[in-house]
Amino acid sequence: MDTMTLTTTGTAGSTAPAPSGPADPRPQSLSTPATRTGRPGRLQRLWRGADADPSWARPAMFGLLLATLVLYTWNLTASGYANSFYSAAVQAGSDSWKAFFFGSSDAASSITVDKPPASLWVMALSVRVLGLSSFAILLPQALMGVATVGVVFTTVKRHFGAAAGLIGGAVVALTPVAALMFTFNNPDALLTLLMALGAWATMKAIEQASPKWMMIVGVFIGLGFLTKTLQVLLVVPFFGLAYLVAAPTTLRRRMVHSVLAVGAMVLSAGWWVAIVELIPASARPYIGGSQTNSFLELTFGYNGLGRLNGDETGSVGGGGAGGGGGGGGNWGATGLFRMFSTSVGDQVSWLIPTALILLAAGLWMRGRRPRTDLRRAAYLVWGGWLVVTMLVFSFMAGIFHEYYTVALAPAIGALVGMGAVEAWERRSGAVGTVVLAAATAAAATWSFILLSRTTAYGDWLRVSVLAVGMAAALLILATRWLHARAVPLVVAGALVAGLAGPGAYAVSTTAQGHTGSIVTAGPAGTSRGPGGMRGGMPTQLQAPNGTTQQGAPQIGGGGGMGGLLDASTPSTAVVAALSANADQYTWVAAAVGSQTAAGLQLGTQLPIMAIGGFNGSDPSPTLAQFQQYVANGQIHYFASGGRGFGNQNGGSSASSEISSWVQQNFSQVSIDGSTFYDLTQPLQG
Repeated sequence: MDTMTLTTTGTAGSTAPAPSGPADPRPQSLSTPATRTGRPGRLQRLWRGADADPSWARPAMFGLLLATLVLYTWNLTASGYANSFYSAAVQAGSDSWKAFFFGSSDAASSITVDKPPASLWVMALSVRVLGLSSFAILLPQALMGVATVGVVFTTVKRHFGAAAGLIGGAVVALTPVAALMFTFNNPDALLTLLMALGAWATMKAIEQASPKWMMIVGVFIGLGFLTKTLQVLLVVPFFGLAYLVAAPTTLRRRMVHSVLAVGAMVLSAGWWVAIVELIPASARPYIGGSQTNSFLELTFGYNGLGRLNGDETGSVGGGGAGGGGGGGGNWGATGLFRMFSTSVGDQVSWLIPTALILLAAGLWMRGRRPRTDLRRAAYLVWGGWLVVTMLVFSFMAGIFHEYYTVALAPAIGALVGMGAVEAWERRSGAVGTVVLAAATAAAATWSFILLSRTTAYGDWLRVSVLAVGMAAALLILATRWLHARAVPLVVAGALVAGLAGPGAYAVSTTAQGHTGSIVTAGPAGTSRGPGGMRGGMPTQLQAPNGTTQQGAPQIGGGGGMGGLLDASTPSTAVVAALSANADQYTWVAAAVGSQTAAGLQLGTQLPIMAIGGFNGSDPSPTLAQFQQYVANGQIHYFASGGRGFGNQNGGSSASSEISSWVQQNFSQVSIDGSTFYDLTQPLQG
């Protein structure tokens, strides 16, 4: 028998807890001393971990977390304000508690962002402590990434051992789209962390048959809803199924506990929704992304069913028939292999084939275990997460961006770590070695294909990955005949072959800044797929009159004060002009589209009204309301050059009406080359 020891074989986590309390289901390392003499101090316990862990487990975990922190923070501020749409809302929330609560785009609370505000709350609190800066906005995201890696490590380690936890955590940390989203300020970072926490709490609940832990699961899911609405519910079916299948208690109690979890989920999300829906519209900001000023409409329409069927009122793309015979319209072809396409594959799919192989093998290997087998429950939790989320992303016909796939990273990492160790424990038989060899070969082959889609690394990396991976796969089949000293080298080769490709992409991702609404991971200049698409955003869009236009149409003409997908930085002269006598106005300026407004707001740190919300297609404000604001002297300037799509896909045309009315009735002024209209200077006659 070789000396490469990971965990003991067999029955870890396969039995129900004894009536007196749950037994520790964690597998024992063969290298762990049978006893530890003496009573260690608090620092020693923190460093060494539980008595069941091998001595290297806790230091290795700290090393993994430190490496992840370095990867995610060493070039953190290169992205500046990243997605200015959310950064402006963070600035507003740091200045006004009302804007903080609602997730308003500006401190005067004219309109909210098109998501609930939980992720903004975290960043706004950071800004309140550290001051407005790129670092203050993005640091919480990086820490969420480190926490997610730690949660995956801890959850996997408990039932599969420290080696499995380290593999799972490393896979998450090096997934390219994770390296992107945990250094960016979209809501996906917090959403991914909360889903991972939900999986951790689900396994605790199953292990202890605990209603308390099931309610904690519900709280995490509810907070996920307040982060990105319905997407978090994709993990719920198999969280619940795993508990109903495996919890060591009666079916009646399992069902009651599940109902309690649903109640906790509804309460933890519903309090905010109830407040928003019950407050009179005149006392709160307009709900951005909706056409009826309703958060429920936003949830189940634009951000809900519309994402699935492509019928998103006010969106800029629209669904329908996409290229290649699939649906998806301007958001790309849908289909079973969407996650492996040229526009998505290099973001997240590096180890998906391996994860699916190990998931199937793991379920088969645990097939005859008792109902309460905790390892099988873990496969249900993480495997259900991966399969359901991947299928929804693959077939959704509405707005889809590559960075959504960060939600897959924890499940992929967990399955790779769990399945690899499960198979390794059975390496003395044909099943274990064949599964490991197949998983290694799949990782090396798919990495070779993905690396062939870019020229950023030359040929050496992809050829090396394929050669090392295939050699490791073949040698794994011969493990029983290898010298003991050669086995660690084979294992190392398999790990390198699986992680080198995504690791290179992750480093390339954090080495450069990313700005705008739609961003992708990987080396600069990497092709983002066919059809003129880059980062999932169509370069050809349908204008309100049905004609095709390149890029985004410009409302108001001239000025160049930002666009639909990104914000520009105003000059010092523009900032000075807008800041003059600012205390006399509710909004120092108004602009069509949230990104145009965001650039001005981040430059001035003063309220800028975002007419029409993100797409410029929300009826906020209406022409009559805007005219009243102007008559009341509440708005100083109107910024020309704002971009929006008016009544695109059934959205409101209010922004176009406002723009036309302003141009016809107010004096145009040029400030350092940017065009504005002074709303305090009407045209004569």
